[in-house]
Amino acid sequence: MNSLSYITITTKIAWRVIFFSFLIFLNSSPTLEAQTTGTGSPGLRIDVSGSNDEGDFGVAIQLVVAMTILTLGPSIIMMMTCFTRMVIVLGFVRNAVGVNAAPSSQIIVGLALFLTFFVMGPVWNKIYDDAVTPYMATTMKSADALMVATAHMKDFMLNQTRQEDAQFFLEISRQGAMTRDELPLSIVVPSFVLSELRTAFQMGFLIFIPFIIVDFIVASSLMSMGMMMMPPPVISMPFKLLLFVLVDGWYLVVQSLVNSFNIS
Repeated sequence: MNSLSYITITTKIAWRVIFFSFLIFLNSSPTLEAQTTGTGSPGLRIDVSGSNDEGDFGVAIQLVVAMTILTLGPSIIMMMTCFTRMVIVLGFVRNAVGVNAAPSSQIIVGLALFLTFFVMGPVWNKIYDDAVTPYMATTMKSADALMVATAHMKDFMLNQTRQEDAQFFLEISRQGAMTRDELPLSIVVPSFVLSELRTAFQMGFLIFIPFIIVDFIVASSLMSMGMMMMPPPVISMPFKLLLFVLVDGWYLVVQSLVNSFNIS
């Protein structure tokens, strides 16, 4: 499976998550009211007259924002969370072992997605407590809630971003010197993705080393015995699987991935 397969499967899973999130949004929005008559069935009334609070967004703008989030949802999940590092490293593990069909792409993407939920849990809990809950209680404006949620996501991304990457995008944007809190998402997101790709490839290199050594030993042994027509991967694959099982490879990989984010 190539990277296109990963993106396709990830998009399907992300759309399902976003669909249920949108249903929750429709159910919890204060401008959407369910009406029940004495003899009729429950109905749904959408009030698009706007909010009476001048400092808050109107419902029309909220719906536009919600539809925009639905459209960009898969990209947000892939690019603004730890999903990129997870799925790349897990893909490297499968390629290093040499078994291209096991585990399948669905399993790799699913494991990467749930590991993303686990790692991002503390960040999302902060967003829920500091932004979503006050907004649902009507004690915080929409703009303020969005700023708080964005600040938490920026803080997570900047903690995983190399200073050199952020400085690079800041220089080419020609926006002048900025502090950490002043950096816009247009600089933070690409810097974060670039750093994630670099870290994922570094981890992938370390994963490949022991399996390359096994391939080298098997190939040298076959040549010394004059069995040059025997494909080395056929012989080395059982040994690589045995090595991976003996060292509890999946535990070590997942542990390294989770600990690499230093989330508290």
